[in-house]
Amino acid sequence: MKPSVVVFDIGGVLVDWDPARAFEPLLGGRAEAEALLARIGFHDLNAKADAGARFTDLTAGLDDEGDRRALAAYVGHFARSVETAIEGTWALLEDLRGRGVPLHAVTNWSAETWPEGLKMHPRLGTAFGVTVVSGQEGIAKPDPGIFALLCSRAGVQPGTCLFIDDSPRNVAAARAFGMDAVQFTDPPALAADLTERGLL
Repeated sequence: MKPSVVVFDIGGVLVDWDPARAFEPLLGGRAEAEALLARIGFHDLNAKADAGARFTDLTAGLDDEGDRRALAAYVGHFARSVETAIEGTWALLEDLRGRGVPLHAVTNWSAETWPEGLKMHPRLGTAFGVTVVSGQEGIAKPDPGIFALLCSRAGVQPGTCLFIDDSPRNVAAARAFGMDAVQFTDPPALAADLTERGLL
């Protein structure tokens, strides 16, 4: 069965995400920001936020007071981390829309930072029929439950969906759930994947 519905990830597919940029004004520069990310295990903490935790609560596990203050300030500076849209993917999305392809989204994104992302990129609020934000639901990719939630809300079957994500782990999870899925690397490669499936 060829897919007739396209489900997008957002971060790394439609919007570039560079968390170090959020910390640069707090710490004085890129090197200091990257050192903080490594020191506090930021990506592990962010995964907990994507699954529903609040950043202020996550600071409790940090030993250094300065690190705790920096992490607590992340939400307020989050917009800097998602300033850049991946316009080539947006162009493909609009081509799909023009062809009448139903479009939905499943994103691992903190409930606290999602409103900041919408402020920076308002079209995220109108681009999709259904958008499932992991932090709002308390469940994150690659848990199959988040794909089930999308299908339920959108009224679609897994076998009708093509899922696009930059994470190989999430792509594998979507396939295991019964969706067709491709790993996003860049817009030209995605255009080829969509064309191969008759969607473009």
